[in-house]
Amino acid sequence: MTHRRVSVSRRTFLKWSGSVLPLIPTVVPGHVFGETAPSESVRLGIIGTGRQTYQVNIPQFQKQPDCRIVALCDVDRWRLEQAKARVDDFARQRFQNTTGCITSVDWHDLLARDDIDAVLISTPDHWHGVMALEAMKAGKDVALEKPIIRTYSEGRQVAETAQKLNRIFRVDSEFRVGAPARRAYSILRENLLGKILRVKVGVPQTDVGCPPQQEMPVPEELDYARWQGAGITQAPPLFYTVNGVHPRHDLKGRPGWMRRLNYCDGMITNWGTHLLNGALWCLGLDRSWPVEIEGTGVYPPKESFWNVLLRFQVTYRFADGLVIEYHTERPYMRFEGEKGWIEAGFSEFKASDESLQTRSFPLVDGPAPRFTSEKRDFLDSVKTRQPTWEPADVGHHVTSICLMGHIAVHLGERLRWNPSKEAFIDNEAANRFLSTPIVTPNPRFQETA
Repeated sequence: MTHRRVSVSRRTFLKWSGSVLPLIPTVVPGHVFGETAPSESVRLGIIGTGRQTYQVNIPQFQKQPDCRIVALCDVDRWRLEQAKARVDDFARQRFQNTTGCITSVDWHDLLARDDIDAVLISTPDHWHGVMALEAMKAGKDVALEKPIIRTYSEGRQVAETAQKLNRIFRVDSEFRVGAPARRAYSILRENLLGKILRVKVGVPQTDVGCPPQQEMPVPEELDYARWQGAGITQAPPLFYTVNGVHPRHDLKGRPGWMRRLNYCDGMITNWGTHLLNGALWCLGLDRSWPVEIEGTGVYPPKESFWNVLLRFQVTYRFADGLVIEYHTERPYMRFEGEKGWIEAGFSEFKASDESLQTRSFPLVDGPAPRFTSEKRDFLDSVKTRQPTWEPADVGHHVTSICLMGHIAVHLGERLRWNPSKEAFIDNEAANRFLSTPIVTPNPRFQETA
């Protein structure tokens, strides 16, 4: 093992366990704990226990034999209890572990623990950058749900901090590890389509408006002030209403915050950090910047409580003349070249030539385990100290390019970007949004009721 190991002081152990447990031998046979002994495992803390964590992240990390989920944090105590039950039940059945994971409402408490190697941050988007920066400063490696940021400047801070502190960072997005995306990457890497003439990227058109909402009493299990983070995050204060947060006592329904500009940019970043991310990766542009961005789009009517873009059309032009068309439609990325075309989604792959669908590629037919799961990739990197497949600088680039598209749509202007100066050219309005998120629609582009 090459990743760091940290011991737990008696004071820390008692503080977090809440009870005194019988002493156990210093060395315990690996079979007592399952496939991998704790000394060879990554000890993981999770901040945010909503539907994505409960339904996807916890089960996927539990499938990894060298991962132990030791701590959970959420400002909704009901959700926290549901997640703890799931983690503890698994630990009892798989590892005969009866101590249970530790829970907290304050994420600073989780980061202060010295018995955690890494954290997964799976909170609403407005918390992502803030928590990632603090986690890395606290000595933790970070897996961060996409989109990892809400502004360009926040992304730059995340990338610079990861590099400066030598932290492992993983954008927690599964799209690149899917077989269709890996096949598309292999085909473009081997130049089997020849010169690329056209690139189209689509994301689902699923965001909708919502009638005006009334203020509601805050549920007793929710610490709403902590959830909103006024004065810490850049989310403007908003009265509590269930459609502005998440369904109560429900881990299946889509949360309302995902359609509110206070907390999220909507599909343009939410799925753009899957599909547009994948296209940039396939083209070798996930560490590059476009030089020109323009777009159009429509926000909901002004009376709508949910106010992220309903639909959009963005065009990115790169220095070599390549153009990427990005729009709401369905989830896919399509590459058209001199020798044919391919189209890849999460589970589908199409091509102009049958050989492109059946040809063998190492990354498709015999990939190393880390390239078949974003969770596996993260854990392997924590242990080997080698960069993940989607490190912080890549996350900054691909998410910021999505955000640039939103800025262009919001202003209704063609924007020119100077990569060396990290600024839009001759556009003060656009440059303001590099450090301030878009939190209200442009009235010019709102639908009429």
